[in-house]
Amino acid sequence: MTHARLVEMAEAWLRRSRCGIVLSEQGCSSGEMPDAIGWKGKNHSIVIECKISRADFLADAAKPWRKDPRIALGCERYFAAPRGLLKSLEMPEGWGLLEVQKGELKVAKKSKRKLRQPEGLMNEMNLLLASLRRVEVRIEPQRIGDFLKWKNRMAGYNGGALPEGIVAREEEDNPHLV
Repeated sequence: MTHARLVEMAEAWLRRSRCGIVLSEQGCSSGEMPDAIGWKGKNHSIVIECKISRADFLADAAKPWRKDPRIALGCERYFAAPRGLLKSLEMPEGWGLLEVQKGELKVAKKSKRKLRQPEGLMNEMNLLLASLRRVEVRIEPQRIGDFLKWKNRMAGYNGGALPEGIVAREEEDNPHLV
């Protein structure tokens, strides 16, 4: 098991858990860089930290956002590891445990659902803004606002109708617009 493979499994688990937005290994000014984080519903976030060694798990406790959970990301927080590497009883207060079983992550211990504090929410907003800025830098010279309006241009190029297979913005399945 590699760390990269475990992160891929964490991303897949978040998508199966109905997270519409999933990021992996993205950092921001708070210093926290979750292996995977996803959002669903009305700003409900789930953080997954992937561990393939006990030494990495034990070192994780020294991070500032572990020592002070008020600044940490995630309404729900999980460690993900190969089965048997970590024990449920070792999890920090409120944290859950995901274990690799038959090529997928399965819940060994559920996380509490309301772990995130106001400062953690601000750090999540910073993470999202930093990620959006990375997108904008990559699509230069276009700005992100223009890029997000691409469907309007597609209809314009297609005689006023969207090309087959493209859903109109008002028909998108996007719970963040509700």
